[in-house]
Amino acid sequence: METFKYGDTELDYLKMKDEKLAHLIEQHGMIERKVTPDLFTALINSVVSQQISTKAAATVWNRLIQHLGEISPQIIANATVEEIQQCGLSTRKANYIKGIGDAVVNGELQLDEFPKLSDQEVIDRLSSLHGIGVWTAEMLLIFSMQRSDIISWGDLGIRRGLTRLYALEDLTKEQFNEYKKRYSPYGSVASLYIWKLGNNK
Repeated sequence: METFKYGDTELDYLKMKDEKLAHLIEQHGMIERKVTPDLFTALINSVVSQQISTKAAATVWNRLIQHLGEISPQIIANATVEEIQQCGLSTRKANYIKGIGDAVVNGELQLDEFPKLSDQEVIDRLSSLHGIGVWTAEMLLIFSMQRSDIISWGDLGIRRGLTRLYALEDLTKEQFNEYKKRYSPYGSVASLYIWKLGNNK
């Protein structure tokens, strides 16, 4: 299993920048989060996982692999919407998945260019696809491309974590931007710890 790569350089920087975050880092130590290096696989998986439980998503994903053999742009493009849907997906999601496969095969979406693009350019290209919004694009930047400076305003766990970390009544966009700037250029590593806090019951 490949995990998000970071180390003492990032942690020392964040601890120096923010005392409350430093305590959170000390409390949890190194956090291992799985990454999916293949961006196409990660894209399709993100659509499968939308608005369903982790367990249900795993079931559908396994069915998709069993039915299609592997998840590649050519295989998805060659499959019918009905075939994809039979794996336990809604018509809408099946159309999104087929559309992503078609976009890669016909050259409309060139994933091999992504390593050279800025974070914002990647977000713009991905969120132009049906079924991929800004939040999903940001998660792909972290958990597929391992970009170092992503902290998502659209993520409920992040907003809840920041509210708890700084004992706030509410988190404004201005406050969020201030924290984002403070954590830069290691916002993605800060996100790993803020999620821990935000997702704790």
